[in-house]
Amino acid sequence: MSRVTVRPARSSNDLHRFVKFLWKIYEGNPTWVPPLLMDRKKLIDRKKNPFYQHADAEFFLAERDGELVGRIAAIVNHNHNKEHDDRVGFFGFFECIDDQSVANALFDAAIRYLKDHGMTSVRGPANPSVNDEYGLLIDGFDLPPMILMPYNPPYYARLIEGYGLAKIKDLYAYELTQERVYSDKLERVARIVTERNRITFRSLEMKRLKEEVEKVKQVYNSAWMKNWGAVPMTDAEVDAMAADLKPIVVPELVLFAETNGKTIGFALSLPDINVPLKYNKKGRLLPGLLQMVMRKKQIRGVRIIALGVLPEYQRTGVAGVLFYETAARALRLGYSWGEAGWVLEDNVNMIQAAEGLNGRLYKKYRLYEKGI
Repeated sequence: MSRVTVRPARSSNDLHRFVKFLWKIYEGNPTWVPPLLMDRKKLIDRKKNPFYQHADAEFFLAERDGELVGRIAAIVNHNHNKEHDDRVGFFGFFECIDDQSVANALFDAAIRYLKDHGMTSVRGPANPSVNDEYGLLIDGFDLPPMILMPYNPPYYARLIEGYGLAKIKDLYAYELTQERVYSDKLERVARIVTERNRITFRSLEMKRLKEEVEKVKQVYNSAWMKNWGAVPMTDAEVDAMAADLKPIVVPELVLFAETNGKTIGFALSLPDINVPLKYNKKGRLLPGLLQMVMRKKQIRGVRIIALGVLPEYQRTGVAGVLFYETAARALRLGYSWGEAGWVLEDNVNMIQAAEGLNGRLYKKYRLYEKGI
């Protein structure tokens, strides 16, 4: 068999091929949702993505007989290592044909880069960070991914484990349906928690977006600062995320929980635009926008992307009430179900909140690690 060669993707043409390789792996897969090419290119753009202001990365292409057969990224997230007093490097954007020798060559190249940058272990997949698409799908392959969640073939786990990486943490996604969420008991519990903590809820005010984003920054970084693997988002990263999400945000699905005028929690949910994007086979921008306009009414689900409560309120039941209030507002807007994810497998508070609403664990994702 011909030798596999792996080299950095440096030119604009190489980076275009890096992104377009997705179509070789997934085209024809009825479950896959083609991403917008523009978004994928921006994700790996060291100038446009503020993540690379505190991270180094190299993107690799694997070729055999002139044919592209795989890709991977090696990532050094300096903010992660500073936050956790760590020397862990990450791999991400892993895509590969079903061939262990190709996967091995890709990981060899990524690990050489990470070792050269002083890393002592490799973890992933992170595309490119914990605040982006994170983890490898290991259960739920028959279901399409929700907005901003990863999807991959089942054989990727075998290739990753075949190289010697092992599970370090699983991530859960819960399905919440209107039929299961509502009950007299849950409504009563929500009312008690709300009254006890003197909570009021309000929706995002688009006219004051800059101020609203500042509130999200404060709660987000405080709520997650003790979570395993969490890395605070920089101001530039939060601002970039807000700009990217602004066109698809439904203000009624972005909730702030307040008590005595203080913001103590928030929940950010987005309509699942993957439903119309599934029909945008080539990933081009204008056809994608047209599909979103034409098929907007087909969107029946929302994804709770982020839900955070200040540490001093995390054992009060406020998180569960935010889930409940989000579900109630989604119902009024005509949505019938939602996904809460991802949740760390050992995040007891969030798991209890999801299960308290009769959420069903319906997808699992895995993070792998290996000493290098």
